[in-house]
Amino acid sequence: MLWEHFVCLTCLLCMPKPRHHFRSDPVKFRVGAFELSKHGASRWDFSDPYHLAVTLSWPVFFVALFGINVGINLGFAALYAVQPESVSHANGFFDDFFFSIETLATVGYGDMAPASLYGHIVASAETACGLTFAAIFTGLIFVRFSRPRAKILFADQAVVTGEHGQSRLMLRIANGRVTLLADVSARLSLFFLVRGSDGQLERQLHDLPLERAEMPVFALTWTLVHLIDEASPLAGQTTESLRKLDARMIATVTARDIALGATVYAMHDLLAEDLLFAMRYQKALSVEGRGRSHADLTQLSAVEPDGPS
Repeated sequence: MLWEHFVCLTCLLCMPKPRHHFRSDPVKFRVGAFELSKHGASRWDFSDPYHLAVTLSWPVFFVALFGINVGINLGFAALYAVQPESVSHANGFFDDFFFSIETLATVGYGDMAPASLYGHIVASAETACGLTFAAIFTGLIFVRFSRPRAKILFADQAVVTGEHGQSRLMLRIANGRVTLLADVSARLSLFFLVRGSDGQLERQLHDLPLERAEMPVFALTWTLVHLIDEASPLAGQTTESLRKLDARMIATVTARDIALGATVYAMHDLLAEDLLFAMRYQKALSVEGRGRSHADLTQLSAVEPDGPS
């Protein structure tokens, strides 16, 4: 997998912008609990190298960075090798390669130097390429480090409890940072796999209205609650029936990180077996001396049978 990323990213700087075309084979990918495929889409969109570079994992990104660097130096070493006397004190391709590395990094140790007009032209072009290369990848690394992330934690399972006289779906979340989140909004959605009128399988989306969908500030934990009434798509459902419908639940949270001054997003998905009926969350919040609220985030996913406390 790393080699595949390496080969594709190595071509970024030299590949021309492709025209839109439709592929005959589907592109398969995964988004959370969903396995998806697309026709007419490409896994590697070289017309948008910025998006491609910032969405790679850190290991793949650095492998690609190393590969592009080696590829550029091999190319310029080949140009120097076209005229062997273009670089003084260079004996063979490896000397040309290491001279290229020094030139691209604008180091210049002084032992080897351009020795002809051709060598000066190639070295000048490589210096300009090195400055551009450094600027682009410095910017990409900065963007990757500075990209805001929401450290919002989700319970591993949602619970359906009837302890308040009516059945309710609950999903507990927590703010994993020690700073406040503000203007927080949450949304729960449920997907069913059903057979349409044409006999084809399709996904149906159902929004699950929350008793409270917004919070002015979010410091510790928050339990998202959906009332299961007659209008709820979960009315009359069981774990087995949800499995037959291949049910998937998606929770999305949007908030304003006060420390970063940026909007952050988080998403979590649950399968049918992650919806536990006749269960409830164990207590994770308490009030200590002097009225200090305390959240035990290690208990975020802890559940117990529904019933009297």
